[in-house]
Amino acid sequence: MSRPDELTFAPLGGVGEIGMNLSIYGLGNRHQRSWLAVDLGVSFGNEEHLPGIDVIMPDIRFLVKERKNLMGLVLTHAHEDHFGAIIDLWPQLQCPIYATQFSASLFEAKCASERNPPKIPVTVVPSGGTVEIGPFSVEFVPVAHSIPESHALAIKTSVGTVLHTGDWKIDPTPIIGKPTDEKRLRELGDEGVLALIGDSTNAVREGRSPSEQEVAKGITELVMAARGRVAVTTFASNVARLRAVAEAARAADREVVVIGRAMERVVQVARETGYLDGMPPFRGAEFYGHFPPDKVLALCTGSQGEPRAALARIANDDHPLVTLNKGDTVIFSSRTIPGNEKAVGAIINGLVSQGIEVITDRTHMVHVSGHPRRDELRDMISWVRPQLLIPVHGEALHLSEHAKLARACGVPKVMICKNGDLVRLGPGDPAMIDELPNGRIFKDGNLLETDKARAVVERRRLAFAGAAFVALALTDKGELADDPEVDLVGIPEKNSEGVEIADDVFDVVVSTVESLPRAKRRDPDSVAESVRRAVRAEINEQWGKKPLCIVHVMMV
Repeated sequence: MSRPDELTFAPLGGVGEIGMNLSIYGLGNRHQRSWLAVDLGVSFGNEEHLPGIDVIMPDIRFLVKERKNLMGLVLTHAHEDHFGAIIDLWPQLQCPIYATQFSASLFEAKCASERNPPKIPVTVVPSGGTVEIGPFSVEFVPVAHSIPESHALAIKTSVGTVLHTGDWKIDPTPIIGKPTDEKRLRELGDEGVLALIGDSTNAVREGRSPSEQEVAKGITELVMAARGRVAVTTFASNVARLRAVAEAARAADREVVVIGRAMERVVQVARETGYLDGMPPFRGAEFYGHFPPDKVLALCTGSQGEPRAALARIANDDHPLVTLNKGDTVIFSSRTIPGNEKAVGAIINGLVSQGIEVITDRTHMVHVSGHPRRDELRDMISWVRPQLLIPVHGEALHLSEHAKLARACGVPKVMICKNGDLVRLGPGDPAMIDELPNGRIFKDGNLLETDKARAVVERRRLAFAGAAFVALALTDKGELADDPEVDLVGIPEKNSEGVEIADDVFDVVVSTVESLPRAKRRDPDSVAESVRRAVRAEINEQWGKKPLCIVHVMMV
């Protein structure tokens, strides 16, 4: 007698962290399951801890192994932390992708900007529509967020219905797009929801996230009051914010000039999909200098301090077409993502030192979050009335606070899990039943590396303690054929007493070789290892750090 199907859930990214979202749902038994993937996003490398790493992606080796059972990949929305890894990782999966029109169009534009991207077909599903994907029936339920066409997913199976919220908030006046569909969510609650897999980003914040309409009002007041040039920087994907800025510019009789490729790409897609209907055309950067200071508004990329983005170049007076002067205004219509504080602070300080007025959400209503605060989380729970709630999309504190709130709201079962945990949602009591392979993949230039890759590990060490390179030639009798070559990279030239460290290292290399027994001197590997240990010890003695040390021994 065959066992009844189980419905399982596992996060492979996005739990215990914000970003790099990938969730999978399985239906079947432990011998054979059909899988549905939700989102495939990135987080961004931090130069301080991961030098040279551009983006970080979830490890998909489990899905690669289960590829024949992977029914499809569904996108909740088109933010990079939810769809940014597809171009790099989809070739290993080759599964169907499902998304609504804006997400599909933005993905197509992203592919078009890449060199030789793989051809990745996307099936477009209407907002509010339902698609059958293997044994899963997936309904796209509209929710408000900071990008058009965000959706919660009602995933219906033979075991029960899961509501995967994606990123959401309750905003009755979202400027563009549909508000969160309370009516449909209540209906799903009436039909019965087995599990709510929910966004925890703002679970530590009381109250409700303000509306985009309030931001639009604040930005309009600031632009109307400005005397010189105005630059506004925001997340390029926040089309409601772009529209609000354009409305403010029109009210102040200013032309909008778009600065930055990411911003240009989103504006083009927003025009094509109707989200900027009724707005005058925006101008390219080449028109910026043609307008008087009080008739122009620059809409810029770079709100997170990215060094190559438009605003950083403008702040450094390094942009070929756009300049700002004393008395001009820059509005940061964004929040600083944790980890970017130094980079953003450097740009703000650079602008302020030039006499430019900088306005942020610390003092003015110029940004609101796209995620639900605690009252909104309570509303969602009361509408859906799940039997089980699992917090996702947050760090440990966010998950814990969301779980406490759910218990206080009377949710019968609440579970906190971590990336890789395979949770049985039903039938019967929920339980952790397995741990799936999980981890991180680093994009290093054009290559994908695991987090244990030698290049990544060594570069961390290089960034911290530099490198010592030693080359020496030995005769077949084990004698030095010539003076050793020593090259120190990223290591101080002199010690605290003013002695050249390279000179000390040279002496140590010679004395180490000469002190080895003659038989050992005829073994290049043995010589290299002895010299490596001695050099690292000597530099540690002189400097207090142990560098990477590479020794090349040649027998002549």
